[in-house]
Amino acid sequence: MKFSALFFKKTLRYLLKPLSFLPALMMMYVIYSFSAQTGEVSGTLSYETSKAIVLAYNRILDKGYSNDILNILIFEIHPLVRKLAHVGVYFALAITVAFPLYVYRIRGFFLFLTGGVFCVLFAFLDEYHQSFVAGRGPSVRDVGIDSIGIVLGLVVAQLICYIGRKTVFKPLSLEKWRQKKKVYEARQSSPDTPVADRE
Repeated sequence: MKFSALFFKKTLRYLLKPLSFLPALMMMYVIYSFSAQTGEVSGTLSYETSKAIVLAYNRILDKGYSNDILNILIFEIHPLVRKLAHVGVYFALAITVAFPLYVYRIRGFFLFLTGGVFCVLFAFLDEYHQSFVAGRGPSVRDVGIDSIGIVLGLVVAQLICYIGRKTVFKPLSLEKWRQKKKVYEARQSSPDTPVADRE
C-alpha cells in the first residue's frame, strides 16, 4: 500500500512538474502579442480602457460629469493606465516564472535572483522588440516600471507557493519519505548497528 502511494505521488509529480512552465510561456506570449501591436492600436486599446474606467467611475458614484470633464479625466489617467498595465503584466509574468522555479526547489534568495534576472532580461528584450514595431520604441524607463511588477510578483509568488506547499500540495510532498530514507541509510552505514538490523 505504501509502495503504491509513493509510486502514485512520484508519477504525478513527474507529470505535473514540466507542465508548471506552461503559464510562464503563455504569459510571455501575451506580452509579446501586446508589444507587437502598432503604436496606434496600443494607444487606442489603452485609451478605451481609460475611457471605460472613467465612465464607470462617473456612473457608479453618480458624479454627473459633462463630456468635456470626462474627456479631460480620460486624458489625465491615460498615461497612468499604460504604466499600470506594464506593472500588471510583469507582475503576472513574475508569478508564473516563480512557480516552476519553486517546484524545482529553487527558493528564497535564489528564486528572487533567478526569477528576477530572467524577467528583467525579458523586459529588456521586449523593449528591444518594440523598436521594430511601427509607432513604438524602446524605453529603459518602462523596464524600471516593469521591475516594480516583477518584485511584487516574486514576493506574492513566494507566499502563495509556501502556503500551497503546506496545504493544497502537501499530499504530493515526498518530505516524509526523504526523512525516512535518510534515517534508514544512516542506520545501514552505522558501524554500531547490529548485522540483523542492517538486513
